[in-house]
Amino acid sequence: MSGLENSNESSNNEGIILAIETSCDETSVAVIRGGSHIASNVISSQIEVHERFGGVVPEIASRKHVEVITLMIEQALEESGYGLDDVSAVAVTQGPGLVGALLVGIVAAKSLAMALDVPLIGTHHIAGHIYANQLVHELQYPCMALVVSGGHTELVLLESEGSFRMIGRTRDDAVGEAYDKVARALKFPYPGGPHIDKLAMEAERAITLPRAWLEAGSYDFSFSGLKSAVLAVINQTGMKGEELDKAALARGFQESVIEVLVEKALRAVREFGAKQLLLCGGVAANRGLREALTARCAKESVPLLVPPHRLCTDNAAMIGAAAYLKWKRGEFTPLDMKAEPNFSLEGWATGRTI
Repeated sequence: MSGLENSNESSNNEGIILAIETSCDETSVAVIRGGSHIASNVISSQIEVHERFGGVVPEIASRKHVEVITLMIEQALEESGYGLDDVSAVAVTQGPGLVGALLVGIVAAKSLAMALDVPLIGTHHIAGHIYANQLVHELQYPCMALVVSGGHTELVLLESEGSFRMIGRTRDDAVGEAYDKVARALKFPYPGGPHIDKLAMEAERAITLPRAWLEAGSYDFSFSGLKSAVLAVINQTGMKGEELDKAALARGFQESVIEVLVEKALRAVREFGAKQLLLCGGVAANRGLREALTARCAKESVPLLVPPHRLCTDNAAMIGAAAYLKWKRGEFTPLDMKAEPNFSLEGWATGRTI
C-alpha cells in the first residue's frame, strides 16, 4: 500500500498520531497511521493575510492560529475517519519557529493529550521536513538530507533512523530568505520564491553572478553576498538609465543558488557514503532546483527522494511522520514542555530526552 493511501483498518498498536503544526503561517492538523500512512492532512494558509505586509507578521500569525486551530482539529479527525478514542498520541511542533505561533499549537496539543490521557510528543520541525520523504518513499541509511526552506539551509547526515548529524548550514540568509529578498527588490509580491523560479525558467539568458563556495571542503552556505550582487545589478542598471532584464537577473540568481546547493550536496553524498539524497523543505518545490538535482543525481547514479509539492511546505503530516520515530520507542515529552524557537535537531534525535 502506498504511503499516500488512506486506511482505517488499524488498532492503536499501529500508532494513530494526531499531529499539529503551527510553527509559522500555516495551521495544519493531520492524522497519521504507522508513521507513513496519511489518513488526513488539512492546512489553513495565511499567505493572503501576510501578503500586504511583504512577509510574515508574527503577532498576526499567532492570532490566526488561535482562530482556526480547533476547527482544523475537528476537520482532520472527520476526514480521517478516526475518532478521539482511536488516537495513540498527540504530536506537535516544538520548534524551531515563531514562539507565539508555536505556543498556540503546543497549548492545543497539551490540552488534547491531557483530555485523552495519551502521550505527548514534542517534534522538531526540520525532522518533520526530512521525514516527509518517508510518507512516500522507503528510506535507506545512511542518507543525506538537503534541507532548503525559508529559514533553513542545511546538509544533514542520517547515519541511522532518527539520528541527525549537521555537516553544513547557512551562515547568513537561508535560501528561502534570499529568494524573498531578491523578489522584493524586483517588486514581486510575497511569497517571492515562485515568481523568481517561474521567471528564471522562462529566461533566454542569464546575468552572471558570483558563487559563494566558502573555504575549501566546507559544507556551509552563504547567500547574503549573492543578494548584494543582485541589488548592485539593479542599482547600476538604474543609474545608467537602462531597462532591467528581470528574467535574466532571476535566472542568474537561481543558477548561482542551485549550482552551490547541488555541488555541495553531491560532494557530501560521496564523502559520507550516503545511499540516498533527500530534498526537504519548502524550497524543494522549486522547479529549477528539482530539475538540476534530478539530472545530476541520474548522472552520478544517486537515488534522489523528493516529496510531492503538498508535503514540501509546512504541514502536519510530516510532523506525524517524525513523531512516530519517538512513539514506537516510547520516548514521550513531559506536559511542562516549552516552545523552543531555536530547537536543536541533533538534540531531538531518538535515544535522547526532549
